[in-house]
Amino acid sequence: MIEKSFFIRVIGCQMNVYDGDKLRGELLSRGWQEAESEDCADFVVFLTCSVRERAEQKAASEIGKFGKKWKKSHRPRLALLGCMAARLGDNLARKFPWIAVAAGPAHMGLVPDAMDRALETGARFVAGSETRAAGPISCAPRSRGNPHKAYVTVANGCDQFCAYCIVPYVRGRFASRAPDDVLDEARELVRNGAVEITLLGQNVDAYGKDFGGGARGRFASLLNGVSSIDGLRRVRFATSHPSDFTDDILDVMGSRPNICPSINLPVQAGSDRVLREMNRRYTKDEYVSLVRRIRAALPEPAITTDLIVGFPGETEDDFEESVALFGELRFDLAHTAAYSPRDGTPAASRPDQVPAAERARRLVRLNGVQTEISRKINASMVGKTYEVLLDEPAPKGEGMLQGRTATDKVVLVRAPLEMAGTFREARVIGSSPWCLEGELV
Repeated sequence: MIEKSFFIRVIGCQMNVYDGDKLRGELLSRGWQEAESEDCADFVVFLTCSVRERAEQKAASEIGKFGKKWKKSHRPRLALLGCMAARLGDNLARKFPWIAVAAGPAHMGLVPDAMDRALETGARFVAGSETRAAGPISCAPRSRGNPHKAYVTVANGCDQFCAYCIVPYVRGRFASRAPDDVLDEARELVRNGAVEITLLGQNVDAYGKDFGGGARGRFASLLNGVSSIDGLRRVRFATSHPSDFTDDILDVMGSRPNICPSINLPVQAGSDRVLREMNRRYTKDEYVSLVRRIRAALPEPAITTDLIVGFPGETEDDFEESVALFGELRFDLAHTAAYSPRDGTPAASRPDQVPAAERARRLVRLNGVQTEISRKINASMVGKTYEVLLDEPAPKGEGMLQGRTATDKVVLVRAPLEMAGTFREARVIGSSPWCLEGELV
């Protein structure tokens, strides 16, 4: 048998992490070995993102760097996976002969066989841009980068067709997984050591709407079922769409203490005019009302959001409405970005593009507002004690572990590596806009 090794690099979202974990488990079950670095791997796997142009540029640059190695030894081969492969896989495979496999999210189930064939026969596999063909890898992500936490995708694709978004074109139309499949996978992950599971979907709250009715297929019912699994200490979910977040979800969250009171609720703009042109299907007032219902229903929830500045046609007044909304709702964290045109989306062809310099200025301004809000929120937590799941070494600091509260606040504590994967009480002794410093009690 040929000895085969792989190395996985993830560029992009949590769904790419999930797909990478599933691929890792499948390859290991076939006798592949995971290399310590890309320098000693037979296959380097790139899981890529197309949401913004910069992510694609980064991936293309990294892929191009393998040219010298390929010309010298025809090694390593590359697998280009994820949304960028669905959008540009054909072109990139022609440009870079070291790409042996190119497959988008809908073709992940074909990737392990394609990688085997590439090493054994030299055959290349380019799936093309078809969005619904082969489905996912069937096994649960048993071998994960973090053994204590796991992701489970509950639905693929998206039917919202926001004017700026490439996702429906590269991940396909919205399709929910069967409830029993999700529950079986979650149970297997818990048996495999996961104590925290995050349910994933481009619009997770829309889960089951494509089943044709029935409460069993709705997201609240699924959330209740997953949170009932013995041994599962924490359940999270992402990402929510304001138009599909219903009160029955809050009812389940309030009745299940292991469902974390942390909600990512992208607003995308603070102006009703921009929201209409984005095709977001809600108004600012409807969004504000939803946030207030969440805060009334749950004790001390943490609400994060996403917002785009510089959408085509966004005026200074529109932008100021976004700034005012941040001041009014005081999000725990905001993922902000300057608008990035994506070919094929309605917004990309509009003539009223906001100049790049102005988009950058608005982004800096809004980030400054949010940083100050986050600083004050986190400072208010100093002196309080929280349960923290310690899950990995901190990126900086000798002898420090990083963990998260139920509200998804990052906490850094001095603790031995042996404590990773355990729940500990930590008193907050310091804060910054991005994380907390704690001490074990």
